[in-house]
Amino acid sequence: MSDDALSRRDFGKKSASALLAAGALGPQGRATAATPPRAHRYAIVGVGHRSHLYQTAIQKTYAPAVELVGACDTNAGRLNVAADFARKAGREPPRTYLARDFDKMIAETKPEVVIVTTIDGFHDEYICRALTLGCDVITEKPMTIDADKCRRILDTRRATGRHLRVAFNYRYTPVRTQVKELLMSGVIGDVLSVDFHWVLDTHHGADYFRRWHSQKKFSGGLMVHKATHHFDLVNWWLSAVPVSVRASGKRDFYTPAMAKRLGLSGPHERCRTCPEKGKCAFELDISKVPELKTLYLDNEQYDGYFRDRCVFRPDIDIEDSMSLVVTYDNDVLMSYSLTAFAGWEGYVITFNGTKGRLEHKMEESVVLGPDVKNATGRSLKADGTYVRVYPVRRPAYEVTARTSEGGHGGGDEVMLADLFAAERPADPTLRAADERSGAYSILTGIAANHCFISGQTTKIADLVGNIGRPDYSPMPGSSAALGMPPKV
Repeated sequence: MSDDALSRRDFGKKSASALLAAGALGPQGRATAATPPRAHRYAIVGVGHRSHLYQTAIQKTYAPAVELVGACDTNAGRLNVAADFARKAGREPPRTYLARDFDKMIAETKPEVVIVTTIDGFHDEYICRALTLGCDVITEKPMTIDADKCRRILDTRRATGRHLRVAFNYRYTPVRTQVKELLMSGVIGDVLSVDFHWVLDTHHGADYFRRWHSQKKFSGGLMVHKATHHFDLVNWWLSAVPVSVRASGKRDFYTPAMAKRLGLSGPHERCRTCPEKGKCAFELDISKVPELKTLYLDNEQYDGYFRDRCVFRPDIDIEDSMSLVVTYDNDVLMSYSLTAFAGWEGYVITFNGTKGRLEHKMEESVVLGPDVKNATGRSLKADGTYVRVYPVRRPAYEVTARTSEGGHGGGDEVMLADLFAAERPADPTLRAADERSGAYSILTGIAANHCFISGQTTKIADLVGNIGRPDYSPMPGSSAALGMPPKV
């Protein structure tokens, strides 16, 4: 293993003194009576809805070992919200800066780590600038949205020698970690194929068509913004990377034509001023969702951003139905689909192995309304989540699925502990992800976007090369003796 690879694996597990000298990511070590450790310094760029996960961790859960020294955004009103949040938590508010003053923020507040939670299409700008200015970076998924920006990030990370962490909270959901452990154990042998189908309901799925996500220049479409989670899970579950993609996609539901089929006179600009909102089931009244009202409705005057745009607008250019066939470097073949207008929310995945079949279903409860916890955290339906094993020629059995309370199925809190806690247990599943995992997670979706246009198979290496292999846990090999199954 190279020195660089070793340092990545040890990232976040060094002593406090080494971290302070190297500026590595995250608080480490314990206080001593003689010399209590100083708080580790973070800045955040993009203080919209997603940033509150990190603001809460810094200002409340892991205070006072960490502090938010700077906040940056295009919207002055949301910067005020971030400052108020700190005051209410009893913390010193971060110094606030408009986006044009990002470099000034770094110079004046001197953060060790910059957290990037902006619109996806701008991630590369802030990641690369923060790395160049000597900071480590935590970025929300997706790392970026296209191949050119991906290459830029990889090149900058290598040139600067800084550390980049991609926050894949889905890896940390207890039941998903459990699936990884089962596959590592060899319970179904080595995996030969995967069937993976993800569905978004007309609460959560529709919400992507209201916001900036509805334009590919900002989000890369659902193949990048949303499916980066799914593709990263498969890469990590299999300890493999994608090689090629065949795909097709379309938008048939969130269209002006569908608005008319549903009895509306046509799409309108936004829910708040819509003359037909009383009869539209897709209306989102953000004035009744306190967090959305505070962040967006109360601050529209600063940037003109509407959080409640019509889901049937003609200017939407992302797909709502997508299907892929993906090949991996370990010869696994995956069929995948994503639907954004389904009758339920969640996924079903099946791993077909040399010793049997593992099936896993997770159903989520999603409501966009006054219940902000459900609207943002998406709790799991206990009766809709299972893990089942079907051994070859032996009786099937169900494995009790690990469940947990909290955002994104309990994964958010576990991930935040891995990012910010002073003590972190050894992790044989290697859930922490850097820019290599970040790149491979988006390149399947980027390749799919190419396929939607060309109709041809797209090879990952033709998009971005020289990525390097992510740190993955060892999996059952394809040459080990299996033993003959029972003759029945």
